[in-house]
Amino acid sequence: MNRRLLQFLQAENITQAQFADTLSVARGSVSHILAGRNKPGYDFMESLLLHYPRLNLDWLMTGKGRMYRDEMPSEAPEMATGELFPQIQAPLPARQIDRITVFYSDNTYQEFFAKE
Repeated sequence: MNRRLLQFLQAENITQAQFADTLSVARGSVSHILAGRNKPGYDFMESLLLHYPRLNLDWLMTGKGRMYRDEMPSEAPEMATGELFPQIQAPLPARQIDRITVFYSDNTYQEFFAKE
C-alpha cells in the first residue's frame, strides 16, 4: 500500500508535507507509512477519504482497479454533474464580481480583475 500511496502523491503532484498538512496528521506519520514502518489507522483513512473523495480505496488497499473512481461520491452531487460551482438559489442584489483568484497546485496563482 505504501507504494500506491506514493504513486497517488506523485499523481496529485503534492509533497509528503503538503499531504500531511491537508490531512491534519503529523508529517512523521506520513513518512512512516510511506516507508512501510507503520500502517495507516482509521483516522488517517477517514481524513484521506474526506479530502480526496475520487481516490479509489480498493486500488489503494489491494492494487485492484484504477487509482481514481470514475464518478464522485453521492455526497457531492453538484460536482458529479460536472459543474464547477453549485447553483446559487437567489442572486444577491448590488453585488458584483471584483476579482477572481485561481490557485494552482504548484503554489502559484493568477488573479483576474473585473473591467470597469
